[in-house]
Amino acid sequence: MKRKTITLLSVILTICIAFSVTHHLLGRNTATLTEILASRRDPEIEAKLEAMTLEEKVGQMFMGCFYNGTPSVETVNRYHLGSILLFSESFKDNDKTSIRSALDAIASGSDIKPIVAVDEEGGTVNRVSLFPEFRSEPFKSPRELFAAGGMDAVIDDVHEKNLLLSQLGINLNLAPVCDISQDPDEFMYSRSLGQNAVVTAQYTSKVVTACLDDNMGCCLKHFPGYGNSKDTHKGIAVDNRPLTQLEQNDFIPFIAGINAGAPAVLVSHNIVSALDGKLPASLSPAVHRLLRYDMNFDGVIITDDLSMKAISQFIPDTDSAVSAVMAGNDILCTGNFKEQWEAVVSAVKAGKISKQRIDNSVRRILLWKKSMSLF
Repeated sequence: MKRKTITLLSVILTICIAFSVTHHLLGRNTATLTEILASRRDPEIEAKLEAMTLEEKVGQMFMGCFYNGTPSVETVNRYHLGSILLFSESFKDNDKTSIRSALDAIASGSDIKPIVAVDEEGGTVNRVSLFPEFRSEPFKSPRELFAAGGMDAVIDDVHEKNLLLSQLGINLNLAPVCDISQDPDEFMYSRSLGQNAVVTAQYTSKVVTACLDDNMGCCLKHFPGYGNSKDTHKGIAVDNRPLTQLEQNDFIPFIAGINAGAPAVLVSHNIVSALDGKLPASLSPAVHRLLRYDMNFDGVIITDDLSMKAISQFIPDTDSAVSAVMAGNDILCTGNFKEQWEAVVSAVKAGKISKQRIDNSVRRILLWKKSMSLF
């Protein structure tokens, strides 16, 4: 009974915070964030920053997407990639031993070990458990698990998933999905929990806690809420819902996850007109100010894949990388990291992006890596 009472109180607090967040959008809480930044200076991190070249720092800001296999040590080192994202082709025709060996080689061959990420949401988005060499059957979606066994079944599944990924040398699962969808016609329906904002907030908080307990990286997505947007993999998507609906629904699970200690938030590519009617959320300074200053999130902000058509149809690849940094992202997720890495390096050298801006992002990334024992 006591645990249930505490959970209920935490959800009520989350809802209250969600309502208060957007009521002071014009009065940015910059002082609080400045204090957080100052208090998190770590001598080891500062020493690493001081010793790194510009090229190495920019490389830490890239999550290279490897759609067709596992990267070589040479590729990771050539671009100083801070993270790599693996897809199903990396696991096809492989087994646990071969994957672990390949990822150990990358880790041991890198000056700073990269974060190794997958999208193992369960249900329609699995990369590892699709293949019987890794699991007897693919992980079920949180929606299916919740319907069959409630929150306990969902969290048991999270722990099992974390154990499998850890055994392979993977340290970041790009989950949980915090989006709210109860309409089967919406793109995000099958990937969401399928519950209201309060229950989804409980789910988000519990998943983050389970991942922190297991030393597995997690990431809240897709901020500021996918809603009824079309598939951003296929083209530009616009969300015209009013701000009040975002306040009362979409923001609540993200705030719950942040309060639970989520280390990262992934920002979507849909244009959320209530926040910024011109730019996709991932390229919008307004959306990032909401996350940083109004929700007091000082973890790592990650873009959704910049190679997706919602971005490539909107802005050229190299320009999107520079715009993403200027908007406030820390990690740029993309398959086109070679050209985009060069573009960001050039933008810093030309004075378009400040060195301090780069240092702020790399500091957050290195702090996250230290918390995951990657040093």
